[in-house]
Amino acid sequence: MAKSKPVNLGFRLEALAWNVYVGGLGALGLERASRWGGAIVPAVAPMSSAWKTAIRNIRMCFPSESDAFHQEVRKDSFRELGRMTGEFPHMGKFLDQYRSGELKFEGRDIVEAAIGKGAVFIGGHFTNWEVTSLCLAQTDPTCHFTYRPANNPIIDTYIVDTRAAFGLALQAAKGKEGGMGLLRSLMKQRSIALMNDQKYNSGLAVPLFGYDCMTADGPTRLALRFKVPLIPITGRRIDGVKFVARAYDPIPLDYDKPNDDATVYAGVKRVNEFMEARIREAPGQWFWSHRRWPKEAWMKAGVM
Repeated sequence: MAKSKPVNLGFRLEALAWNVYVGGLGALGLERASRWGGAIVPAVAPMSSAWKTAIRNIRMCFPSESDAFHQEVRKDSFRELGRMTGEFPHMGKFLDQYRSGELKFEGRDIVEAAIGKGAVFIGGHFTNWEVTSLCLAQTDPTCHFTYRPANNPIIDTYIVDTRAAFGLALQAAKGKEGGMGLLRSLMKQRSIALMNDQKYNSGLAVPLFGYDCMTADGPTRLALRFKVPLIPITGRRIDGVKFVARAYDPIPLDYDKPNDDATVYAGVKRVNEFMEARIREAPGQWFWSHRRWPKEAWMKAGVM
């Protein structure tokens, strides 16, 4: 874990509100909590800048679709985020679903084949991504996950502890400290898991929906350096609180030229192509409110 920030009064008050929210949802039961979260977040989201960011991104990526389509995708996206907040206090229920086989994990054999050999798993912010992480952590308990710590250290502790309870125990915060942990895991032939669909200013400018955006090249470079497969894994909400997670075949990489800039770029480009394909399959289940593209892309697309 990253070094904790000092706990001040502001953090304590914020954590109190958080505890009231998740405590209330936790008392409702999984299905009701999911529905309530899915109703609350879209209702309050228009007061945030993320609401405007999302619609610009959606209009840019689906220029031929109607305004009604754009509005519905935005609402669905925030509903997914809300449902996730309602479901997070109930991750133990999803663990039960996984153990009973009700929570489907397609491509599990791909993950199992990498145990003891090492792999770089990459995911995206699709539907309830915690459920996808649960499936991976349960299949390979030695997998080392990286995460972005919450600004509030009290809330961050709650999140980390909740994840540990469903098997995600090896967590590396992003940054130099976390990066070294991932390297050590790969050296020991353990797999690592990272998100690869958010803006990363130190990455490479690679197209996504036809517009360049800064994309993390670290996962591709690590897979090339350690000669391990780069394996995408995502999830999909099927209905209500029913999900299916899936591990896909590895993304093709040129392992004969691991340090070549063109090799790295080609790998990252394939990553974005994979992410775009999954987004197109279920656009309302992706996290559109992230500032994935620069303002220049919005201006070029005429959505700003």
